[in-house]
Amino acid sequence: MEIRQIVENKWQVRDLLFLADEQEDMIEKYLDRGELFVCYEGGDAIAVAVVTDEGNDICELQNLAVAPGSQRRGYGKAMVKFLFETYKSHFKTMAVGTGDSPITVPFYEACGFSISHRLENYMLEHYRNPIMENGIQIFDKIVLAKNLKGESASAASN
Repeated sequence: MEIRQIVENKWQVRDLLFLADEQEDMIEKYLDRGELFVCYEGGDAIAVAVVTDEGNDICELQNLAVAPGSQRRGYGKAMVKFLFETYKSHFKTMAVGTGDSPITVPFYEACGFSISHRLENYMLEHYRNPIMENGIQIFDKIVLAKNLKGESASAASN
């Protein structure tokens, strides 16, 4: 496994980016200003992450996705751990926003994030099509935070 930052032609991993965020204009809002990391296994791109500087000593994990055939093998957690190490000397807090899902929220909590706050109806207001997970429509965005300096964290995010 190797994780590399991609600076040019970021859309080369579009299939992976769309796994975490299915609306192109939403990805465009953070992809150009964010840092893209790709995890490779045997030469294949199997996971991606995009992190942005949100100011006030906060960075935000905007997109994290693992290819379906590589899920549940530790690649997502390995990517998050890599990001914590990469950003801990530059930021106090890493935030992540995700749908209010019984799958993704526990994943981020297992990685060390804590729930900061909820943005009600975010998915309805920002996405053209309903966001579905396991046959259930997701309405709210949950923002979680991790203090990269080792203390409890809270973060603000849109």
